[in-house]
Amino acid sequence: MRKIITIFIIYFLTIGSLFANEVNIFSARHYDSDVQLYEKFTAKTGIKVNVVSGKSGALEKRIIEEGSDSKADLYITADAGRLGAFKAKGMLQGGLTTSAIKSAVPSNFRTSQWVGIAKRARIVYFAPERVTGSELAGLTYESLADAKWRGRVVIRASNNIYNQSLVASLIKNNGKGATAEWAKGIVSNMARAPKGNDRAQILAVAAGEADIAVANTYYLALMLSGKKGPEQQAAAKKVKPFFPNQDGRGTHMNISGAGLVKGAPNKGNAIKLVEFLLSKEAQEHIVNNTFEYPMIAGVSPHPLVVNMGLDFKQDLKTKVVNYGKRQADALEVMTSAGWK
Repeated sequence: MRKIITIFIIYFLTIGSLFANEVNIFSARHYDSDVQLYEKFTAKTGIKVNVVSGKSGALEKRIIEEGSDSKADLYITADAGRLGAFKAKGMLQGGLTTSAIKSAVPSNFRTSQWVGIAKRARIVYFAPERVTGSELAGLTYESLADAKWRGRVVIRASNNIYNQSLVASLIKNNGKGATAEWAKGIVSNMARAPKGNDRAQILAVAAGEADIAVANTYYLALMLSGKKGPEQQAAAKKVKPFFPNQDGRGTHMNISGAGLVKGAPNKGNAIKLVEFLLSKEAQEHIVNNTFEYPMIAGVSPHPLVVNMGLDFKQDLKTKVVNYGKRQADALEVMTSAGWK
């Protein structure tokens, strides 16, 4: 009888260790290519990757409600503002401080609790037949509020996290009061009330509804790739990209990132996965499927992104951790200005 009990104990311990050799991702990224990347990680390490996909708000709500019963190891999402806000709720923990992570990711794109795995720039798109070179000369995010752009600008709603992070960076650099005045100027310059995603802003410029749009770089490349159909591909060819603030701090940069969830049951495996996502193999896979910029040095973006220009000055002065810290101020500034 004792022998049988011993066999059962060994059996359950073995099964338990097999199940423990996994990592659980709660991901707000919607790319099939990410799943292919996780499969590569499993093939290399034997660590099974379980993915729960959904919108960021729903995923965060589930992790918070499940509390200590949550199986989440990593929360992967777009925008440092989201990761910062989740950290502020006490839902992330430290540990992303290995030498591999610290050597791969510049300090302004990481904390001990979350790390950027890809970069994106939020830039300006213009209609070349309606916007002159002299108008663009020295263009900054700040100067988009100038009266010469009255009725010519399209940009997403104030509840959009990308805009909240952009405004948070302006608050960090220029102060809340100056940014509040800037937001009023932006509202006055809008060609229409905010609606749609970033691609909708680019489409509005292509259709002649506006002369200037603010959108992330990967959206134009996605449209140019033809993955959104021939109509959007043709529209994308009608606009040109412009990187603001080149004479100053540089173009606004943000991230897709991974946060280490508090109480992660597979913390060690989660850290290994983050290190893999920052490898050259993984970074090449990411940029060639999502049109983002690589987080690490030595990897080239997708050719469609390269064609937009690689020699632009990035804002490496403004740490992206500020986007979460200034998020409430950013939303207050925009809503007070009447930014819908």
